[in-house]
Amino acid sequence: MQSAQFALLQALAALGLVEASHGQPGWPWPVKLSGENLLIDGGQARRLAGSLAVLALVVFLLLLAMVWRRRRVAILVAVPVLLLAAPWPDAHVVWVPATPASFHRSPSGFTVRSIAQGQALYAQHCVGCHGADGRGQGALADARSMSPPNLAGPLLWRRADGDLLWHVMHGMRARDGKATMPAFGERLRDDEAWALIDFMKAQAAGETLRSTGVWAWPAALPDAAVRCEDQSARRLASWHGQRVRIVAPGVTQAPPLEDPRLVTVRIAPDAESALRDAIGCVVDASEAADAWAAFALVTGTPSPAGTTLIADRDGWLRARSQPGQAGWSDDDLLCRTDAVPSGAQPAVVADGLGALIARMDAQPVRFVKGGFVH
Repeated sequence: MQSAQFALLQALAALGLVEASHGQPGWPWPVKLSGENLLIDGGQARRLAGSLAVLALVVFLLLLAMVWRRRRVAILVAVPVLLLAAPWPDAHVVWVPATPASFHRSPSGFTVRSIAQGQALYAQHCVGCHGADGRGQGALADARSMSPPNLAGPLLWRRADGDLLWHVMHGMRARDGKATMPAFGERLRDDEAWALIDFMKAQAAGETLRSTGVWAWPAALPDAAVRCEDQSARRLASWHGQRVRIVAPGVTQAPPLEDPRLVTVRIAPDAESALRDAIGCVVDASEAADAWAAFALVTGTPSPAGTTLIADRDGWLRARSQPGQAGWSDDDLLCRTDAVPSGAQPAVVADGLGALIARMDAQPVRFVKGGFVH
């Protein structure tokens, strides 16, 4: 449903039927179809499926009436009866409010550089109300007509990225029309607003991990430039489809052995340390400090030193090994579901990392635009 609406928007843009909004085709209607609500509410999804079946039958009957004249009247009488009897789902479940930016996508992606840029912008424009930890308890929060939302909760995952952009640039209002958040469209460029959103997501992931011990909502692997010995630089995102292990070496920690099941990439606290590390794959010196800070954010720690992270084939951070930890266990899988995969057979794996990888592969993150479902 999400893909169909995005394809419709692109087709309208190609025909010149929609206006641009923040550099991308703008959604022309005040509502959109909500596939995520239907995933959450199975009853409404079944009602929609039944209604679509009735609509298909109605179309067939109308076509039949064009060629079967003797029964045309009976068929035409049956059509409204079928439409009235269809199990239509609740409109507020299927149709949800939309903004012109509802289907916008970040042009730069979730990168360590954009997170660093967003962190500076957050300190300048947002920390007063939302607080240093994003929980809405800043020094100016009490002066607002409505308490700022908790950005460390599920809010950033429940809303489409484009809607977040729209609210940052155009502000928010309560039902009575009173402004609850100012608009930043005159103070921020579009790329700065996207960077701000990237930082807030990284911060929220770390705050959730710090307070609950898990990534309650999936955190993406921040992208960065990587240098692999004598090869030309490439992006972390270029390994999409492979598991990636991020290693932040500690003071006395020996580098991990290469493992064919994982692409290993090391990060360093600064450019000088990155330049000294000439073995294997290392985040490029130009982005070393940004990467170190970004991974500190998503792990909810002052420094990621001694930490190892594993991202799955789809680019979601799934597991973490803490400083001084020997080996891996099932408890290190921090983005997971407790449900047993249907038809799954228990895998016999010799080592803890293998068992963790097997479970990670058997229980992938299921992404829904505007929300996440594990």
